[in-house]
Amino acid sequence: MSHPRPLALVTGASAGIGYELALQLAERGWDLVINAEDDARLEQAAQQIRAAGAQVQVVQADLRDYDQTEHLVAQVQAAGKPLDVAVLNAGVGRGGAFVDIDLADELEVIDLNVRSTVHLAKRVVRDMAARDEGRILITSSIASTMPGSFQAVYNASKSFLQSFVQALQNELQDTGITLTSLMPGPTETDFFHRADMGDTKIGQQDKDDPAQVARQGLDALFAGKNKVVAGSAKTKAQELANKALPDKAKAAAHRRMAEPGSAGDD
Repeated sequence: MSHPRPLALVTGASAGIGYELALQLAERGWDLVINAEDDARLEQAAQQIRAAGAQVQVVQADLRDYDQTEHLVAQVQAAGKPLDVAVLNAGVGRGGAFVDIDLADELEVIDLNVRSTVHLAKRVVRDMAARDEGRILITSSIASTMPGSFQAVYNASKSFLQSFVQALQNELQDTGITLTSLMPGPTETDFFHRADMGDTKIGQQDKDDPAQVARQGLDALFAGKNKVVAGSAKTKAQELANKALPDKAKAAAHRRMAEPGSAGDD
């Protein structure tokens, strides 16, 4: 008799790191509930993930909205088996000067990156606590380690997530629940295009492979590690440097990479 495949949830799974996380979980023997806002791309991703042998339930929902987030929770609960892994990966960025970006755009970053992650974590952690088991991977960023000049709200949102994960790790240290923070650097995804950062130095530079980032993230998750700086050696070196540099220097360095028009600078 074959053993039933355990269940994992991945948000932001239609492309990029989220898609790779879902695909690699399928390849490791997991069934999936996958979520994103874009229904067409999500269904296409689901077809590719099913080819790896997984049962995949698609839940299109905009997690910036409370009711749609609750809809995702209800669909996970209706899957008929416990949720063993939750990958809270959905996120969005917005580049540009704080004085120029519309308030609505900034609040969307907070609603998706911060509010929806806390919302889902509340539902998931309580369910896992009742069973005293489960694994949670939350996508933070090395951006959490530096002030984000010209990405002020995005970097702050990732700093929130980093602090949030570390606090929960301490609260849950005597339980069967583990939390891991995935901290990628600049990765080859739609992120910089969607963030309107195509004319920035960071938007134009070579970026890490999302498949590599996902693999390192899942390896850390199943090893029970608190965090992983995922991607290339350059990304790992950047995180180490950020531990030593003062905040003022990190803010100046971020400005050189993220200021609009910086792609044309020497």
